[in-house]
Amino acid sequence: MDPYAEARSEHGQSELLDEIVAARPEADHTRFHSTEELRANGLSLIRDAITLLEGKATAEELDGYRRFVLNVANKVAAAHREKGKNVSPAEAEVVQEIQVALGTTET
Repeated sequence: MDPYAEARSEHGQSELLDEIVAARPEADHTRFHSTEELRANGLSLIRDAITLLEGKATAEELDGYRRFVLNVANKVAAAHREKGKNVSPAEAEVVQEIQVALGTTET
């Protein structure tokens, strides 16, 4: 099972998450000129989604979205072992940046 669908299966009833999974985004890696540009854009999209949900979703939906995104990030980071570790330091750093963008941790 892919990390996206696996993460969704762990989050119970949620119409919002059902809609997100149904409209799974397609990644276009060719439009970014560097890994840093891709990372910055992804984090910006997460912050934009949180801002939108803060105004439109219930607190429960917002929390569910945050947990879902973080769960996907953790599953992707742990998808393969690197240098004997489940999650490399670089992957752990990106997960931390995602937590900050989600508003689940301080900078």
